[in-house]
Amino acid sequence: MEKVGNPNVLINLVSRRVRQLNSGGGSSSRPLIADTANMGAADIALAEIIEEKVGWEMPEMADVEKATGHTKKRKKH
Repeated sequence: MEKVGNPNVLINLVSRRVRQLNSGGGSSSRPLIADTANMGAADIALAEIIEEKVGWEMPEMADVEKATGHTKKRKKH
């Protein structure tokens, strides 16, 4: 959590990396850390995030709103 800051983003990062590791094809399916003995794909993904071997960017809310065309609106009661 210290590296990512948001639990939802962490879950998405780990699950995406696990899918890559399990895909079995190409360079993206190889672990980016040296010692993976007795580690599952999720453990490898978490270790890669901790060791900052995997990068990501958090989109700004303004960019997300522009891309989707949606803005948050409050409901009137």
